[in-house]
Amino acid sequence: MKFVKLDSRGGDYLVVAQNIAWLRTGENGQTNVGMVGGSPLLVTGTIEEVAAKIMGGE
Repeated sequence: MKFVKLDSRGGDYLVVAQNIAWLRTGENGQTNVGMVGGSPLLVTGTIEEVAAKIMGGE
């Protein structure tokens, strides 16, 4: 199981990479991260930056 740390303005998340279903551009340079079976998370960074973290290219 691979965990990914995603930064947020309200607090950081540590999520299981396999549970991420989709990414969508949010507001103010943030990204919505869709979670399997849960509500989306609003994290800092562009889609490209978040995708790089998820894929391990941080």
